[in-house]
Amino acid sequence: MQVPPKKRVVELRELLNTYNYEYHVNDASSVSDAVYDGLFNELKQLEAKHPELITQDSITQRVGNELKDGFQKIAHSTRMLSLNDVFDVEDVRAWVVRIDKLLPGHKHEFFADVKMDGLACALVYQDGVLVQAVTRGDSYIGEDVTNNVRTIKNVPLRLRSEDGFTQFLAGRTEIRGEIVMLKHDFAALNAKRRKNGDPEFANPRNLAAGTIRQLDPKLVAARPLHFRGYDLLRDNAGDVPTNMFAYEALSALGITRNQEASVFTTIDDVMRFVEHIGEVRDKLAFNTDGLVIKVNDRAQFSKLGVVGKQPRAAVAYKYAAEQATTIVKDIVISIGRTGAATPVAVFDPVVVAGTTVQHASLHNADEIARKDVRIGDTVVIFKAGDIIPQVESVVKELRPEDAEVFDYKQALAAQYPELEFERTGTDVVYRVKGSSGDLILKRSVEYYASKGALDIDTLGEKNVVALVDAGLVKDVADIYTLTYEDLIKLDRFADISARKLVLAIQAKKTPSLEKFILGLGIRHVGAQTAIDLANKFHSVAALKKATIEQLEQVDGIGKVVAESLVAWFSDEDNVALLDKFERVGVRPHFEKKSGKLTGISFVVTGSLESMSRDEAADKIRAQGGIFQTSVAKDTTYLVAGGKVGASKLKKAESYGTKVIDEKTLLELL
Repeated sequence: MQVPPKKRVVELRELLNTYNYEYHVNDASSVSDAVYDGLFNELKQLEAKHPELITQDSITQRVGNELKDGFQKIAHSTRMLSLNDVFDVEDVRAWVVRIDKLLPGHKHEFFADVKMDGLACALVYQDGVLVQAVTRGDSYIGEDVTNNVRTIKNVPLRLRSEDGFTQFLAGRTEIRGEIVMLKHDFAALNAKRRKNGDPEFANPRNLAAGTIRQLDPKLVAARPLHFRGYDLLRDNAGDVPTNMFAYEALSALGITRNQEASVFTTIDDVMRFVEHIGEVRDKLAFNTDGLVIKVNDRAQFSKLGVVGKQPRAAVAYKYAAEQATTIVKDIVISIGRTGAATPVAVFDPVVVAGTTVQHASLHNADEIARKDVRIGDTVVIFKAGDIIPQVESVVKELRPEDAEVFDYKQALAAQYPELEFERTGTDVVYRVKGSSGDLILKRSVEYYASKGALDIDTLGEKNVVALVDAGLVKDVADIYTLTYEDLIKLDRFADISARKLVLAIQAKKTPSLEKFILGLGIRHVGAQTAIDLANKFHSVAALKKATIEQLEQVDGIGKVVAESLVAWFSDEDNVALLDKFERVGVRPHFEKKSGKLTGISFVVTGSLESMSRDEAADKIRAQGGIFQTSVAKDTTYLVAGGKVGASKLKKAESYGTKVIDEKTLLELL
């Protein structure tokens, strides 16, 4: 007897959901992949024949359509809090003393779990069906990434029903956790990229975070992401009496969670657990830098309250950062967006906490003097919180005999001869004299929006001044967060001008890589250098990781430009700016320029009648040509317009460079 399609679809979904639960949550499967695939294909075929039977929570509906307008901002039901860090048993005991004072006479159970290094995310289920997924964002407001999270195979589209936990299938259930990429999946992905000659990804956390913010869910589905729950929220707090009960509920509902999580009655037991995880953490499936320790009782947890961003009833135990030694090859100075001069140690690439680092901030002149860091020194590098590389100390026994004390003022004068610096009052930082942070910011935004860079229509000097003065733009990336509602409040904008500017800015979210590099305003990086860098590295991520030696291999880039690039990408403000560009959806793209002028270089002198010099440069580059600002040995043509400079003609003659007129240039174009 044939089973009706409607009944068969329900049976197949329930069985496939059971198999998914066995595989992803219980780490075991009662059937082979072939059996699973056969049943899955049968379900797809049935739904194709009977589209009226397709439901939102069907396992076949994981991959949705590409987003066209970016991610929508969503307010969290309750704030996604961060935790205070503790580093040793004394810190943990001091924390317990503080909570005992606030809740005298109460015995505490302690819940502890491994802290995952991933992207925090909240899953919202309504009557058991996944309806929304929101990133942590700024803890108050995140981004709706539901389309992408639905592609993660261990995220149930419908929660399981199990005796004792059916209350979570009615009403709103929010599950918070981390989106991670497991170590073996990350290693396999990089092995494949190595084989294909593609650049490797830096670390699993950044890759997971970058993947979940892709606009096309198909790209997300192609990467092996996992979700691991760590909290469960209900409108009725009494539904979840303890943190351990929350974990039991997660497993029952079909949510993957860490099996290491445990409850303890004494701090001594907690610390033994800390030591155990410290010994085995390299063998864990995901990266971690510590543990989370909480008061287990949720009512006590709530009574203890929150101070600032951190709850009193929980702490994050951080393991000692990994260390490595390397040799300081140079100390370069970066000028940040506020005019602050920050020194950066450049050293031989070294692996620390699983990632390769090649530079670290030395913070200021006093810090260099205190640690007595010199060029040529062997130094100990560590990563604070396993994230930011820092110089811990100098191995003075290995110091070269000719290593000189670093003269900060002399280095400033040598690297920035045209600028003056001052250090006022108790300020430990040298700053550019006569330039406020706002003035530098305005110039940076103007340059980013200028015709030579991203060419953002109507974002000229006066509009930039108005936006910065109004506090709407605090860094260059902020322009992409501007809304019509923001602009219409300002005197300079009316209905049409406000709409026009917002549209003009949003139209530049996918700039060419060379224009984006140029727009960053990196010292010594002009239009041709930006093109050369784009052609060599193909992405901002690859350029960011480039060593001085790799940079110097690019035609036209010497030590000064290479050091300027390394210094810029080492500055914490600049790193934060690049992260923000990514968060607001700016995606520079690389496109190899080729044409009949490929390999041919031009210099234009004098004025042209049919176009400006910048327009000529763009036309030459669009066909693969090289536009130079001065005649050199490798210059193919000197284009002589009106009022030609005699010195360039003489130089062209000495190098054997062919001199052509504007008409010939137009014919070549």
